Amino acid sequence: MPHDFNAVAKVLGTYFDGLYHSDTKLLAKAFHPQAQYVSVTDGSLLYLTMDQYFPVVDARPSPASLGEVRTDENVEIAFAGPATATARVRCSITGKHFTDCLTLIHIEGRWQIISKVFHYEMKPL
Repeated sequence: MPHDFNAVAKVLGTYFDGLYHSDTKLLAKAFHPQAQYVSVTDGSLLYLTMDQYFPVVDARPSPASLGEVRTDENVEIAFAGPATATARVRCSITGKHFTDCLTLIHIEGRWQIISKVFHYEMKPL
């Protein structure tokens, strides 16, 4: 478990797959149930729990169904200790280009995202 880049990268792959397919069952495998979803891109605080965030994902057309090209990228994975890691990742969804700062914890025998703080820019696809 300590500093297991491959295990964290696997969770990030599940995260990217869940976003690309708008599949909250996959996202639920990547996120801890008590994870937080946070942004201030537009100048005001957006703060959601997973119970609030997953219906948003369920309601949108998936990038896969729209034929969007995947732009997933693991920019950086760093470990603060044997059970805490951070990842900076990038991806695009319907013209929004995201930079996500993810905090992961190793709990209940697996790595899980506990916090997603992100910024996005609008750009044409």
